[in-house]
Parts: sequence; structure tokens; C-alpha cells
Amino acid sequence: MDQRIDIDWTTCQAHGLCAELLPEHITLDEWGYPLVEETPLQARTVKRARRAAADCPVLALKLAAR
Repeated sequence: MDQRIDIDWTTCQAHGLCAELLPEHITLDEWGYPLVEETPLQARTVKRARRAAADCPVLALKLAAR
């Protein structure tokens, strides 16, 4: 099952930590909000994606199986 990154836009406050921890899947827009690739996470990045979700200051980042 593929894992993807979901953002809770009502919670996100544009801290940008997710992009620092997972730069191959998340970039920031001009206001600092994350832009997430729609492609599934690669197996080698799932562990770091979980860390990025856990380390988000407002817990706006989630991993979802699709």
C-alpha cells in the first residue's frame, strides 16, 4: 500500500520544518507553506516522513495510505 503525505491546512502555520526534514517530497511556497508531491513516498523515505509528521510543531502533517 502506498503512503502519501497529507497536510491539515487549517492547522498548518508554515513553520517549514517538514521541508527541512523531507526536502525530496516537500518544498515551501513563497509564504512558507508546504507544497507536497502527489507521488507515493519511496520506501527509503517513509521513516523520515514519520519523523517529519511527529516533529511538526502543530502536528499538521500526516501520513496516509492510499
